[in-house]
Amino acid sequence: MKKTKLGEFEELVLLTVTVLQEDAYGVEIKRELEERLNQKLSVGSIQSALKRMEEKGFLTSEFGEATNKRGGKRKRIYRATPYALKVLQELKTIRERLYTSIPVISYEI
Repeated sequence: MKKTKLGEFEELVLLTVTVLQEDAYGVEIKRELEERLNQKLSVGSIQSALKRMEEKGFLTSEFGEATNKRGGKRKRIYRATPYALKVLQELKTIRERLYTSIPVISYEI
């Protein structure tokens, strides 16, 4: 598979999908990200990132069962593909190498 670029926000959304597993649907992804980032996000920004990543082959999705709690609506559940997990591991390795290469600096005031 051709290497596809993954943006910073997409990476955060993808990581959140892998954390949430079976609960990885739009509103829950938004809630989890807002809590972890301590900032407000729009549902639209999450949905756009999910759609782009599905088109790039990082995610698959399927509809869950309709529930009374959701007014008969079904949730679209997202799952990371094996390709996405491989890319996330590569990014983690790159970041770890970079962080361990930072010289120790004293920030004493």
